[in-house]
Amino acid sequence: MDRPGPVRRSLDAWEALVRRMPRIDRRAAIRGDRRAASSDAAMLQDVRWRLVAWSAGTTFVVILLLGGAVYGAAARSLAASGHAQLQTRATSLERCLTGAARGPDDCGPALAFSIGGPVAGTFGYVERPDGRVIGPPQDGLPDAAGLDAGRGGGPDLREVNLDGIHFRVLSESVPTQRGSYVVQIAQDITSERRTLDVLVVVLVAGGLLGLLGAAAVGAIYARRALVPIRDSIRRQREFAADASHEFRTPLAVIRSSVEHLERHRDEPVASVGDALGDIRDEVEHLTTLVGDLLLLARTDSGVVEMERQPLDLSDVAGEALAAVSSLAAERGVEILLDPEPAPTVGDPLRLRQLVTILVDNAIAHSPAGGAVTVTVRAGRDGVRLRVDDTGPGLRPDDIPRVFDRFWRASGAPAGGTGLGLAIASWIVERHGGSIGAANRPSGGATFEVRLPGAAQA
Repeated sequence: MDRPGPVRRSLDAWEALVRRMPRIDRRAAIRGDRRAASSDAAMLQDVRWRLVAWSAGTTFVVILLLGGAVYGAAARSLAASGHAQLQTRATSLERCLTGAARGPDDCGPALAFSIGGPVAGTFGYVERPDGRVIGPPQDGLPDAAGLDAGRGGGPDLREVNLDGIHFRVLSESVPTQRGSYVVQIAQDITSERRTLDVLVVVLVAGGLLGLLGAAAVGAIYARRALVPIRDSIRRQREFAADASHEFRTPLAVIRSSVEHLERHRDEPVASVGDALGDIRDEVEHLTTLVGDLLLLARTDSGVVEMERQPLDLSDVAGEALAAVSSLAAERGVEILLDPEPAPTVGDPLRLRQLVTILVDNAIAHSPAGGAVTVTVRAGRDGVRLRVDDTGPGLRPDDIPRVFDRFWRASGAPAGGTGLGLAIASWIVERHGGSIGAANRPSGGATFEVRLPGAAQA
């Protein structure tokens, strides 16, 4: 349709402006994308190190608590075993002192250094009531502080260091008819200390290895865990960029048309009818785009519920074709339905939307006089819906991207939003099916949907 002179001049000026805008916007978009990518990378790197730090820190705390518990248990066990040995030796001496006729002189064998049995590695000493000490000679033994504590009444257990050799010393008072004696048993615990030192080395070395391993594993899993987040951020930015691009053109057309109307507000409506038509067309385009964006946003958030009811996919396809028959007639495209009973379980509204999207896409890519064939079949593996057109078909490089959001092939018919096939893919996915696109050997494109049958759903 030829436009009136003022409208044509205005739109020509606008089209020239639009041709200049993409180059400017593209350079700015590239710079903005680089800055955004750098910011996202820094944020994800920070999150990654935080995850590694939490993993390593948690492992460190666990290792520290476990190592402390193991060391404490081992130390208590060795100390309890050593104390039992000391008490056994002290009891032997006490029995000898209380039962001997001449006192400690009869307890010579019990005072000797023990080299076997449950009292191995101990020295025994007895302090007489007159203060004289009887026992095997040993530098630093008996321990004077222990004797003083034992002389006070209660048993005294302590550890002493004599020239680098550690001893555990038990001192007890033994009252007899001849007076009060003090029995002191000393036990060399050097080997016990060495055992604990070796245990500390093992725990520290094992803890460090475990900590390094936890940090390495944490880094690997953090990287893997951030992959979907990185992809989500990338898709979000692409989604926002594509949506803004889709909104920019119709809004610019509307703005240009409104400015033209404002400049010619005194002219009759008939002379600016094309501007009003442009506004109407772009508003309808924006309405469709907003509706598709809202649906995709709701699907991403998981708030869209699917009905599950028995239905026949052939009936659903017939209802959908009735809704697009007028559009096909306007474009001179014939629609053919080849149905067979295909029972399945699903959402009739969404499945009707699926058929409508696929058929509308086929009509848009079919030339005048062409045909769109919709085939519905049932098989052992479920039900199938196939939509064939007689258009130019798909370029092999474009097939993997036909279901991407906002993606449109070069030379695609005007008026689309690039969201229809993405919505179709989501509907099929939510029904537990699959969808694919290919070229027909005889020419044109074919889209095939596979859904579970009624017995499989």
